[in-house]
Amino acid sequence: MASAPSKLYADDASLLMVLLDTNPFFWSTSSLAFSQFLSHVLSFLNSILLLNQLNQVVVIATGYSSCGYIYDSSSATNMSNENGGMPALYSSLLWSLEEFLNKDEQLSKGEPEGKIASSLLSGSLSLAVCYIQRVFRSGPLHPQPRILCLQGSPDGPEQYVAIMNAIFSAQRSMVPIDSCCVGAHNSAFLQQASYITGGVYVKPQHLDGLFQYLTTVFATDLHSRCFLQLPRPVGVDFRASCFCHKNTIDMGYICSVCLSIFCKHHKKCSTCGYSDVEITSTEVDILQADPSLKRSDEEVTLLDSYASIQSNLISQRPISRIPNLAYESNRHEQDVMERCVSQMGRTLQDVVSEWIAKLNNREIELI
Repeated sequence: MASAPSKLYADDASLLMVLLDTNPFFWSTSSLAFSQFLSHVLSFLNSILLLNQLNQVVVIATGYSSCGYIYDSSSATNMSNENGGMPALYSSLLWSLEEFLNKDEQLSKGEPEGKIASSLLSGSLSLAVCYIQRVFRSGPLHPQPRILCLQGSPDGPEQYVAIMNAIFSAQRSMVPIDSCCVGAHNSAFLQQASYITGGVYVKPQHLDGLFQYLTTVFATDLHSRCFLQLPRPVGVDFRASCFCHKNTIDMGYICSVCLSIFCKHHKKCSTCGYSDVEITSTEVDILQADPSLKRSDEEVTLLDSYASIQSNLISQRPISRIPNLAYESNRHEQDVMERCVSQMGRTLQDVVSEWIAKLNNREIELI
């Protein structure tokens, strides 16, 4: 009979990080009441804990101005409250949730009007990734972690960079991000998160049956997903947000150094300070003094095509040596290449390519 520690880290033991959207601006206009939504979520969390006694659940509240842990099954007690009328999961989570909502409401009072009522998804994703990294570093044995985002608020373009950093961190740790969007519109951030990390993205058509969506799609562990036909994304919105105005754009300008995205052309990157190559003042003065020196459009096109052809051709000048890193510690290849370069002034690849061309043209024949 297997011992408890070996069963604790079986392939069906899961660590579920649930990101709960508690944005009051969204729930005040949603067709689904927050109390009903919370009822579905609590039933789903209870079913996760009942599927396997070794499963762990951590709930992170995603508010308008803040985020924080509100429940951790690994540190919660299995006893009911003093009245005996409510399980420990419900009592502990609801008490922490009420405290969090009051604190988030106080922080949201000073926010300017007209701002997009988005929740702090970047913060909650970062908390989830940090918690998972702490579990990874606690020892070689741990349950399989995954993140479930229950989101309804619209995307905040100003959080694009932080959200993408959290997504790539989860991808590197091989942690899938599942997404359940309960809002009126799809979330581009969550679509990209699920697509990049190999998770599942679902937008329920009937919110009254939210519990059924949660249990049939997101209750399965990672090992069981290999045998199930889970929903596949119909289309993913890969549009990015510009760094200058935080707006979602279809086309933009990208810095070649730091890959910052801008909706308009900038002479200098505001992120890394890289400057584009511009025409100098000396050249401007020369062209103003003698406009006839300016090349025509045909000449510019011809020069560009000639430069493109030259860049693709192999240089005919003799080669002195090849960097050692090109051989990847292969001393035999390095010796053959150096002798070829010293005797012929050309690389071995050039010589072989020339011989192949001559064979094809029947200039030389093999005996």
